[in-house]
Amino acid sequence: MNHVLLFLLCLLSTTQLFAQENEIPTSIERGAIVYKRNCAVCHSKKGTGKGKRIPPLAGSDYLMNNRIESIRAVKYGLEGKITVNGIVYDKEMKAVNLSEQEVADVMNYIRNTWGNQSDETVTATEVAAIQKD
Repeated sequence: MNHVLLFLLCLLSTTQLFAQENEIPTSIERGAIVYKRNCAVCHSKKGTGKGKRIPPLAGSDYLMNNRIESIRAVKYGLEGKITVNGIVYDKEMKAVNLSEQEVADVMNYIRNTWGNQSDETVTATEVAAIQKD
């Protein structure tokens, strides 16, 4: 009996790991659509931003080093100064009415595009847990 239970637990763990590994490409694909529809106007199609007015997402140290703050910015908008790649930005970013899954998807897209690379998947559950400060 214990061997059967152990086998089932191993099978479940393997299935969940496989599902997570296969979910990120799908999330990134969905995130590309969300990005093009909601973010590209300001941050550009290639994530380069707009000079000293709007920060880049491509190769962004802020995006990659401030995971929670970046998710919060996408979910709730952003006010106040931030420093991205050594440049200070102080322009308001309005919140876009995205679902938690859309926030997760666009975060996975921008954290894995334009030279950005992340081993950590952003999930809708994680997004739901992040509160507006």
